[in-house]
Amino acid sequence: MKINTFFAFPAVVLASQFVNAQSTTQKLNPIVENFVNETNNHSQLEDMAFELLDGIGPRLVGTPEMQRSNEWTANKLKSWGIDANLQQFGTWKGWQRGTTHVDMVYPRVKSLSATQLAWSPSTKKAVEAEVIVLPKVSSKAEFDQWLPSAKGKIVLMAQYQKIGRSDEQIKEFATPELYEKLKAEKEQASKDFRDYVKNIGYDNNTLPEALEKAGAAGIAISNWTGIMGANRIFGAKTSKIPMFDIDIEDYGMLYRMAEKGSKPRIKIDAQSKILPDAKTFNTIGMIKGSEKPNEYVILSAHLDSWDGAQGATDNGTGVLTMLETMRILKKYYPNPKRTIVVGLWGSEEQGLNGSRGFVADNPEIIKGTQAVFNQDNGTGRVVNIAGQGFVKSYDYIGKWLNAVPKNVRDHIKTDFPGMPGGGGSDHASFVAAGVPGFSLSSLNWGYFGYTWHTTKDTYDKIVFDEVKNNVILTATLAYMASEDPEFTSRERRTMPENDKGEVAKWPEVKEPRRDSKDYK
Repeated sequence: MKINTFFAFPAVVLASQFVNAQSTTQKLNPIVENFVNETNNHSQLEDMAFELLDGIGPRLVGTPEMQRSNEWTANKLKSWGIDANLQQFGTWKGWQRGTTHVDMVYPRVKSLSATQLAWSPSTKKAVEAEVIVLPKVSSKAEFDQWLPSAKGKIVLMAQYQKIGRSDEQIKEFATPELYEKLKAEKEQASKDFRDYVKNIGYDNNTLPEALEKAGAAGIAISNWTGIMGANRIFGAKTSKIPMFDIDIEDYGMLYRMAEKGSKPRIKIDAQSKILPDAKTFNTIGMIKGSEKPNEYVILSAHLDSWDGAQGATDNGTGVLTMLETMRILKKYYPNPKRTIVVGLWGSEEQGLNGSRGFVADNPEIIKGTQAVFNQDNGTGRVVNIAGQGFVKSYDYIGKWLNAVPKNVRDHIKTDFPGMPGGGGSDHASFVAAGVPGFSLSSLNWGYFGYTWHTTKDTYDKIVFDEVKNNVILTATLAYMASEDPEFTSRERRTMPENDKGEVAKWPEVKEPRRDSKDYK
């Protein structure tokens, strides 16, 4: 995550002005002290993680598991005495993952490490076919002339990776000369493949469609992250034939065999189910305000995930943070000044649809929102909070942070007024509407390379001590925002010019995608 430094106050200035030369032993507000003690001594994070991630599993929009997660989160909130309900914002194509077996059956037998892509059609019965690679051609005309050759074949559509070691490992062990050589070769291979796809006149959406239309029996890719063992799993681009991802090791073997004329054959048995369109929901919980019930502090995290793994760090940890925060607030701050809302959004992965739907469907709440705190980028402790372009954010965020325990606050760098988030996560839906929405941005912990949308985003990647840190932070910020005698300023910064002399624009409010029609 890039931190914009235009007109930013240095973190060291923040520390000196907000800490006010506090002593080493910080005197905490008694309510905040209760937050700390409850989080450290009576955490329910691990139990909830087991129920959500091991029990329900991944939460792809349109699946029964997504529906189960909505119901589970609502029931969990209700069990703590918090009003909760499901707010529908649309529908999505229904689908459920089934068992998937992919095996090489010739020239030898080997079970392959493969994952069916989201919403991929099933095979109904097992399909066995020869594996082929894309042809060595340089124009669309040549490629289209080859296309009939794909009939009845399983096509390897992704770039072949000659080396399956991470850049970090190569850099660690190779000589400097070898490292530079291998790096240059890898960059050239990637460029050559991009140029190849461009020259044949297709892209990642249209090429699978063309292969399917030509009668291919299936399409295999390998969306390797560059980290050993981790592949990203997104959605299929086919409507009738299976599309699946194969780990780099097995994909490379099949590619070499096909290229060298061994004519490998694989057998695919994918028992997913196409279901009727499913309703899409946000889970909404509320602790009613005692003095200003029509003003709101919103705790935000998206509940949905891709389904190559369990969606543990994207965004199980954000959901767990907000649920645990609500539990603790209800226990130790049951009568907040302002109404505290938790929003667990659906279909974030398809374009912030749940939070955009909430913004569109709840204008009175949006009008009265004091602040939104969103967490979405992994298991790490929060280390960055930006002002999202709100001129006075320095004043109130700084004041609220001053109540946060020093051992939590000292990790956090700030950027004021910052630039408004245009996308990436759900705080952007609120910022576009002029609402102070803040991303509680976490320390990386290998998130973008290792767990983000990958086959490795599982329970064991959660560092619960870090999540506890974020619960304490979020609970304190929510408490302080609720208690603040003033309503937050929504004054926007003067937007800077780019290198071309063009003035940047504040992000526009976008309508949510309320169904899966035309989604690719």
